[in-house]
Amino acid sequence: MNKPLLAALATLAVTGIGVAPAAASPAAPASSAAPASPAAPAARAVSFAGTVALSNCSGSLVRLPASEDDDPALVMSNGHCLETGFPAAGEVVVDQPSSRSFGLLNASGTRVGTLRAGKIAYATMTDTDVSLYQLTSTYAQIRGSYGISPLTLDDTRPTAGTAITVVSGYWKRTYACDVDGFAYRLKEGEWTWKDSVRYTSACQTIGGTSGSPVVDNATGEVVAVNNTGNEDGGRCTDNNPCEVAEDGTVTVREGINYGQQTYQIPACFGLDNKLDLSRSGCVLPKP
Repeated sequence: MNKPLLAALATLAVTGIGVAPAAASPAAPASSAAPASPAAPAARAVSFAGTVALSNCSGSLVRLPASEDDDPALVMSNGHCLETGFPAAGEVVVDQPSSRSFGLLNASGTRVGTLRAGKIAYATMTDTDVSLYQLTSTYAQIRGSYGISPLTLDDTRPTAGTAITVVSGYWKRTYACDVDGFAYRLKEGEWTWKDSVRYTSACQTIGGTSGSPVVDNATGEVVAVNNTGNEDGGRCTDNNPCEVAEDGTVTVREGINYGQQTYQIPACFGLDNKLDLSRSGCVLPKP
């Protein structure tokens, strides 16, 4: 985990943040949740449309609830998926040049085009594990060229029991399960993340699924970004995150995987998808 990403690519499938046990189970059924009541919204089919493949991770083309068609588009992945390597604990990357490319997928998982970044708008592994790239094209241009619309980031906190799907553009594979609960703090090596999403055991994500959008099956919106899992029962070490409760109690859940919530992100962007960490309600870490 502590090696530069490019040097670690050859071992990505068996080591590094975002890796579950190497012998991953097949994708689970579409949902393990109980049947919805008549008043509940009908679940939408979760597809690969709008997901992207990075050189070493997964990601997604995303919009904020207030984004407009002529705004520069955003791609979301993990902070630990940056081409420059893992940000150190406490480090926040803002407005750094990038020409990184992303393979854009359609609903069936076929690569239909290449998107290119103009900069890293925001990235960190402190409190959360996220990277947001600003692209050189707008949402309207992407839709016009490829017929693909972005996924929307939900601006409300998910709840336990929500049926979710982790959609990996890198592997062109989905993992379906439920939100099992939340870790007050999730600690892995030098990094600590707040209020992390814990999946039920059906989501056996593997190396390369890092950065995948975690989609609420009922709304089709993104509620988290997939980032890690406890590989072999280690306690708070690289590749073996532990949960730390508010009273300091440590819990290790071997084979369980996690994502970082994304509902906080929209409050930190203003007009034209411009990052503004001073906006009211923005709680993302600042440089």
